[in-house]
This record gives sequence, C-alpha cells and structure tokens, in this order.
Amino acid sequence: MAMVVDELPEFGLSEFTSSSATTPDDDHSRSWSDWSPVVDWDAFSVQPQENFHDLFEPEMDEDTDKTVSYSDDDRNLASPGSLMSTEPMTDCRSESDDTKGLRLVHLLMAAAEAMTRDNKGHDLAAVILVRLKDMVSTHEGTNMERLAAYFTHALRNLLESKGGGGGGGGGLHYKQQHHHRADILAAFQLLQDMSPYVKFGHFTANQAIIESVTHERRVHIIDYDIMEGIQWASLMQALISRKDGPPTPHLRITALSLPGSGRRSISTVQETGRRLIAFAASIGQPFSFHQCKLDPNETFKPTALKLVRGEAIVINCMLHLPHFSYRSPTSVASFLSGSKTLNPKLVTLVEEEGPREDSGFVGRFMDTLHNYSAVYDSLEAGFPMQGQSRALVERVFLGPRILGSLARVYQEQGECASWGDWLSGAGFHPVNISFANHCQAKLLLGLFNDGYRVEESASNKLVLGWKSRRLLSASIWASSPISD
Repeated sequence: MAMVVDELPEFGLSEFTSSSATTPDDDHSRSWSDWSPVVDWDAFSVQPQENFHDLFEPEMDEDTDKTVSYSDDDRNLASPGSLMSTEPMTDCRSESDDTKGLRLVHLLMAAAEAMTRDNKGHDLAAVILVRLKDMVSTHEGTNMERLAAYFTHALRNLLESKGGGGGGGGGLHYKQQHHHRADILAAFQLLQDMSPYVKFGHFTANQAIIESVTHERRVHIIDYDIMEGIQWASLMQALISRKDGPPTPHLRITALSLPGSGRRSISTVQETGRRLIAFAASIGQPFSFHQCKLDPNETFKPTALKLVRGEAIVINCMLHLPHFSYRSPTSVASFLSGSKTLNPKLVTLVEEEGPREDSGFVGRFMDTLHNYSAVYDSLEAGFPMQGQSRALVERVFLGPRILGSLARVYQEQGECASWGDWLSGAGFHPVNISFANHCQAKLLLGLFNDGYRVEESASNKLVLGWKSRRLLSASIWASSPISD
C-alpha cells in the first residue's frame, strides 16, 4: 500500500520564472495552399491488401525501367539491384504534386509490405527506403513530401532495430532524441497557438475534474506526463474563480519523472514544479507539488506515492500530441493498472485515435500514415506561412511521435485496442461527459480553422477530428460507478 499520512509539509521551491523562446517564420515565398496534401486517401482505403502490388508496380517501373514483380506463389522478390540503377532519377520537381504524392505513398506501402516478409523482403525494404531518402527531405517540400521523409526515417529505424533484435518485435527500441529546452518551449507554444490539440485535451480533462471535486477539501492529481504544467495553471484559475460551493480546495500534484536527462527527467519536472508553485502563490491557490520517480523501464509503483487522508485522487493520463513520444505500451499499462489500486475518484485519459482494424502491419501502417496526413493538413491551416515555425513543430513533436507510433503498430500482432477499451476491461467505469464540457469543446474549436470538428462517440468520450478523420479522443472514467 502507498504510505498514507494525515498531513504533508508543503514542498517549497524557490521562485522560478521562464520565458518561452519564439522562432521567427522567415519563409514568405509560398502560399499555404501550395503545401496541402494531395493524396486521395479513399483510393487506398478501398484497395484490398492482396491487390497492393498492382498499385505499386507501375510506379516502380516508371522510376527504374524495371518492373519489380512479387509472386505470392513462389514468393520471389526482385533483386535489390533493380532499384539501385545508376541511371539518374526522374526529376521529381517536374512532376505535379499529385503525381509525386501518389508515388511516395506507393513506395512507403511497398517498404512496409516488404518488411512483413523474410530476409529477402527486408533487403528490398532497405533499398526502397534508400530511394525514398533520396527523394524527400524533412526540411522542404509539400506536406506529403515532408511527411514521407519522417515515415521513411521511422521505417529505417524499425528495419535496423529488427535486424539487431533477433527477429520479432521484442528487439525493437525507441531512439530518443533530445532537443534544446528552448526549442521544446517554442514548439509547444506554437502548437498551442495554431491548433486545438493541446487545449482540447487539457480543457476537457480539467472541466471533468472541476465538476467531480466540487465538494472536496483536498485534491491530489497524479500526472503521467506533466510537460510544462500548462494544464494545471488553467485548472488553478478555474478553481479560484468559482462563485459558489465550498472554499477553493488544496491542490496537490504528483508528477512522474524518470532518471536521466530526458523530457521527463527529475530536474525538468522539478523546474515545472517551481513554476506551478510560483503561479499558485500569485493567484492565491493553496498548492503543493511532489514527484514520483519511475524506474528505468518506466514501471509505476503506487507504493512510492505519498497520500493524505481525505484527498480526492485524480489520475491524469495524457497520451496525445505533444505529450511524451517514447512511452511504451507496457509503461502506460503499468501506470493505469497501478492507478486502479488507488481507487481514484476520476481518471482523465486523452489519446490519439490509432489503427481501427486488425489488418496486419501494412493495414495499420496505412491507417497511421492517413492519420498523420490529416494532422499535417490541419496544422497547415494554422501555419499559413511555411518556414522555421512549421519545421520546428514537426522536428520536435511530429517526427518523434511518428517514430513511436510506427514502433507500436509494428509490434502489435493482434487487435489494436484503445486505452479507453483497456480501462473498461480493467474494471473502470465511464463517467458521463457533461453538456457544459461538450459546449466548451465546441467553443474552443470555433477559435481555429473550421475544418476541426468535435463529436461525442460515447457518453464519456469526446473526439476531436479534422474533416472526416478522427485524430484524438478525451474520455472520463472512475474506479467505482458514479450515480447521477
């Protein structure tokens, strides 16, 4: 059992101030509409997997003067040398964006499919990825070109990890990338200002928390990934502005941290705690801050927590952009299952809408590619001038996220269920989303491009979408049934 005491001393830290760096946008040479994705995704969604090669072969023939032939009967793969022609490549700049976008998708599909085969298939995948690497760059080009560059990098990482891991998914490793803190802060601010991704999850979770702790004297939030603490500054403001009910409750936040120098390291989380303590003091919110250290494999141990009698425990689990990109499914499961033993009053979960069908790696890969194409498209509407701003957000958040997403779907052998489904199976109970919470989400989206939409897919779940594509969801749970 976690240690329970009647009272805890305040965790005081010296006052901390921080200013976010900004990154100027210096490329005004193109209209934002020039960069919109051009792939007709419906054309791919209706293609059965067994017809994949018919879609791919003409593109390979066009590039190499040799048709790569896949035979399901004899499983003979084309020689890798057929893609290593010394003839100069077609000048892709002379192609229309539509043609090149289709070509890139075909090549990515071919690489993904080849990775599901034997060693010869892996050799072919490696050669296709070399060709892709020469065709695209993360720094320039259309949305589809930049997106293809990140997917190419992620596939190369998977292929290299699989080769060094002895087969299967067990040998895969996340390659963490460390960015300067100023870049992270600037990218975070840009993403928050230009899209609803950050605010949608935070506001929906906070509204549910406020509604559930109306009559509580002490509230203890255990946060899986606190990042910069922006979510809790907003919650504090809402708590002290209440006009009715009991006095503002004492708020305590325990943030999880990892040893090392990454984004959730002990020192980084402590720095966030300093800012929150200073902010709470400035607005008169009773507040204290603690940390819970995870072991190197990110296992959560409830016994490491310090609990106070009479606290209402809230579990906050943010798994969406731009939150931590390298968490493994094992780590998330450890946190959520450990949380069940604490009998929390509320669990707030925000996650990306992942692959929705069990169609093998190629199907899950295409669904992931489709999802991130929609994300790129939506961010294009918020970043009408391309340049350093767009590149910074992609480099700091989207690139690592794509790397982690593909590693996960590559290891999945069965159904790709959501964490909400996992909570339901683990005995958590849904908590209805209030009318006020739903209205708040709609008002929020009104501040951004009209391509965003919100829908209530279940009584306890709101979904944020871009046009026809679902991107992320926020759901509310409790460890025990809640009567209306």
